[in-house]
Amino acid sequence: MGTAAASSVATTLKALAEPLRLRMLSAIATDPRGEACVCDLAELTEVSQPTVSHHLKVMKDAGLLASERRGTWVWYRVVASRKNAVTALLDSFAPATLLEDVESEQDRAVALRTMDARVTRLADELADELSELNRDLVTAIVRESYAGLVRSAKLTQHMIPLTERFARQRLADLMRDREISVPQVLFVCVANAGRSQLAAALMNQLSGGTVIARSAGSNPAVDVHPSVRSLLTEIEGDKDAATAFPKPLTDDAVRAADVVITMGCGDVCPIIPGVRYEDWAVGDPALASDDGARAIRDDIATRVHTLLDTLTT
Repeated sequence: MGTAAASSVATTLKALAEPLRLRMLSAIATDPRGEACVCDLAELTEVSQPTVSHHLKVMKDAGLLASERRGTWVWYRVVASRKNAVTALLDSFAPATLLEDVESEQDRAVALRTMDARVTRLADELADELSELNRDLVTAIVRESYAGLVRSAKLTQHMIPLTERFARQRLADLMRDREISVPQVLFVCVANAGRSQLAAALMNQLSGGTVIARSAGSNPAVDVHPSVRSLLTEIEGDKDAATAFPKPLTDDAVRAADVVITMGCGDVCPIIPGVRYEDWAVGDPALASDDGARAIRDDIATRVHTLLDTLTT
């Protein structure tokens, strides 16, 4: 990184190096209106409104926010040219700093050296089981699934069962017959560690099998965030929640879906003709308080109910 670039990035990071500013930036970025009033932001904390205005001015001076006065109040929004950077901060960097890496690099290297043979064995077993599919296709899907997961996997000891689950899901998507299948929805966010996991779990629960829900991430995290996993446990039960894992976004998942709901990835999703797209601007439960995470879950549940009505009537 050059001197000028490093100086610019450091200035931005310095402007954000305060908890309240990060919370306000998150609130503005995830507001469904695309902007937030200073009166709304003042409710995030018990500090005075002049203090809130000071923090907002710091972020505005750093080029992150733009403002507009309307009557008594000032409204703030993320500057268009900074939206990608803010999304990366809130959806990738921030959640990743809250997750614990529990496998040492040395242990990981040792485990990966033995993994190729196990992946080959898994591919052979699935090809034997799914004999109606081309054997080379099954092998390719298994190896692609493993490669997509291992980049962000936290624990290599779980790689083979996770690879099998992901490969089976992808193969099912490839074989899906739209004429006879129930509707399928794909929920996508950047990390696939929070919003999209909750949305898929809620859709599968509320639909009672009349709709199939998948989830994926354009840049998957190493694990589902702990606060989100506790919410998944309430929805799915201990066993299913314990097996939730972030998955990379693939073209075949998009092609198999009737509806794709983006929840933070924006135009990262491939555009496939015949697939319906929606974008839900909801908060990130991975960064919220317990009460805030439950409020976000309830917001997602309301949206899922509305979507479900359009798919089953």
